Amino acid sequence: MKYFKSSIIITILGFLVSFIFLGGISALYVVVLLSILEITLSFDNAVVNAKVLETMEPIWQQRFITYGIPVAVFGMRFLFPILIVAIASGHGVFETFLMAKNNPLEYEHTFDSVHHYIYAFGGAFLLMVFLDFLFDENREIYWVQWIENNKLIQKIAHTEHTETIIALSIGLSLISIMNSVGVALAYFTGIILHLILLTLDELLNSNGVRSGVIGLLYLEILDASFSFDGVIGAFALSNNLFIIMIGLGIGAMFVRSLTLYMVENKTLKEYQYLEHGAHYAIASLAGIMFIKMLDYHVNEMIVGTIGILFIVMAVGHSILEKRKS
Repeated sequence: MKYFKSSIIITILGFLVSFIFLGGISALYVVVLLSILEITLSFDNAVVNAKVLETMEPIWQQRFITYGIPVAVFGMRFLFPILIVAIASGHGVFETFLMAKNNPLEYEHTFDSVHHYIYAFGGAFLLMVFLDFLFDENREIYWVQWIENNKLIQKIAHTEHTETIIALSIGLSLISIMNSVGVALAYFTGIILHLILLTLDELLNSNGVRSGVIGLLYLEILDASFSFDGVIGAFALSNNLFIIMIGLGIGAMFVRSLTLYMVENKTLKEYQYLEHGAHYAIASLAGIMFIKMLDYHVNEMIVGTIGILFIVMAVGHSILEKRKS
């Protein structure tokens, strides 16, 4: 319970603010739905976060909560959409904030007009995360053997730059369909940023312990990539920026509390295939982002359900393997 104490406090405060100041029971209901949406979409994020945090010093694990929560709640769920709309519309940040407050329909329309770029960046970054996992030559445990441990994959895993070549090839195909310079810039920025973080991590890690600053930065960008779908999907329920921030922020709090719970209770060692399931969920989310980038609609609840199914199957198979051994 101690891991979720701060999340519960934030939840109660968020519910009170939304009920008293943002529209009564209807606003509260939307906040609850958005919280569930965020947790559903980001459950696999908690698993991957836990894997990264295990390689960081305890003080940085705590800073993940201390510094990460304001970034996750205020930065990604409030400031980020405003900055995107400000850039897209050519308005100032404060002017865009006033637009979100006084003319939410115009704000929603402007934000929706740049969703192609957001999905291109997020999808590219998550694709690189999955490919790094798939072609990890140091991995000893395999879940779906015919995918992860066939001769072709094993040979590719020992070949340099395979992940980047595959990601670039997929990107060129998508960009040829979209025929958009903006999409190309967003997609390749996602790949380049991932490569920069990996390079800095290799330079700064010490005896297998990840650099705290680089690890925290990686986790924040990973969280941002997961949050894109939730932020955009939230407009289907409300165009009130404050309701969206509170609802998604509550979900983000629980995801981070769940991450710390997994780290301190060695959950990834207890369920050996959990990390695998999370990465397959990441691959599916990246694919869905590319589909949405092409203007095909996929309901957010379907996206979340796919992720949870991978997690449930991974946990179930882990339990069966543990009983056999």
